[in-house]
Amino acid sequence: MTPDKSPSADPAQEKPSHSPTQAASADPSAPGPTTSRRGFLKAGGALSMSSLMGTAALMTQSDDAAAATEWAEHFQKNYRLMTDAEKAEARTRLERRYSSEYGKKVTVDTTGPQPGVLMGYALNIRKCIGCRRCVHACVEENNQSRGTRPGEKIEWIQVLRMERGEFAKDKMNQGYPEGLGIQVGGNAYTPAGQVLEGQYRYEPEAVPEKDATYMPIACMQCEKPPCVKVCPVRTTYREADGPVVIDYNWCIGCRMCMGACPYWARRINLTTPVLPKEEMNPVTHYLGNRPRMRGVVEKCHWCLQRSRQGRYPACVEVCPVGARKFGNLLDPESEVSKILERKNVFRLKAELNTFPKFFYFYD
Repeated sequence: MTPDKSPSADPAQEKPSHSPTQAASADPSAPGPTTSRRGFLKAGGALSMSSLMGTAALMTQSDDAAAATEWAEHFQKNYRLMTDAEKAEARTRLERRYSSEYGKKVTVDTTGPQPGVLMGYALNIRKCIGCRRCVHACVEENNQSRGTRPGEKIEWIQVLRMERGEFAKDKMNQGYPEGLGIQVGGNAYTPAGQVLEGQYRYEPEAVPEKDATYMPIACMQCEKPPCVKVCPVRTTYREADGPVVIDYNWCIGCRMCMGACPYWARRINLTTPVLPKEEMNPVTHYLGNRPRMRGVVEKCHWCLQRSRQGRYPACVEVCPVGARKFGNLLDPESEVSKILERKNVFRLKAELNTFPKFFYFYD
C-alpha cells in the first residue's frame, strides 16, 4: 500500500494548532495561540448577527404581518436617518400590519416639512368655556389609549379649571392658624387662581361655570425644547416646520423627556394601549398618530396627519367658540400672525427661555 504523501499526513509538516487545549499541553517554549478572546467573541458576534439578519429576512417574507413588522423594526434606522427608499419600505410594512390588526385600510403618511412653513398656535384664554371637546377630539383623532384601568387612559390636552376670586386687603390679618404665631397669609385659603388636585378632570353639569376660568395646556412645541436636549437616544427632535416629534420605534421609555418638560405635556404608555378596532383612526402619520406600543412616550404634534395636508388640527376644528387658532408664523397674512401682531399675547413660563410656539392671547 502506497503511503500517503500528502502534507497533512506528516506530523512534522502539520501547521501549529490554535486550539486552547492543545496549546496548554504543548512545549512552554513554543509560540502561544494567536487567537485572542476578543477575536473569538468578535467572530461569534458577527456570526450571531448574520444569523439574526438572515432570520429577519426570512420573517419579513412571512404572511404574518405583525411578526414581519416586529422583526423588521428591530433593524430599522432612526426615522430621520432613513433614506427615502427605507421610509417607503417602513411605511408599506406598517400599513400592511395595521390594516391586518384593525381590520380596515390604514394609511401611514410620511409627508415631511414644507419649505417656508413654521407652524404656530394661538389660544384666546377669555373665550375658552372649559367644555373639553378639544380633549375628546384629540383622543379620537390621534388614537390615544382609552382604557379604564390605571395607566391606560391617555390625554394629550389638559384643561385646568381655576376658581375665580380676589386678594382682599381686609384679609391680610386673618392668617391661619390663629394664635400659634405661624403666619401663612390671610389670603392663603381663598380660591383665587388655585388649581386644586384633580381639577383637570372636572365634570361640571354645565359650562362655563360662573366661578371658574379655564386654562388649556398641551405641548408648546418649543423652539428650544428641553425634552430634546435630554433624550439619550435622540428619538425626539424638532422638525423644520416647528413640531417636536417622536420616533416611537427608537424610544426606550426612560422618561427623561417627561422630567425635562416644564409644561406637563408628555405621556408614557405604562400598559399596552387600549385602542378598539372600531374606534381606530385609519388616517395616520409615521411621526404622528399611528398606534403606539407599551413603554413609549407620546405627545401632541399638532396633528401632522392633518396639518401637513393643509387642514387644521382636530382641537382647532372642534372648538365651539373659536378660541383656538392655527397657522403659518412665516406668513404675515395668516390668522395666527395677525393675532401676534394685534392682540395681547403671552407665552407660558417665558422665563425658562424655551420659546414656545403656542401663544395665549386675550382681547
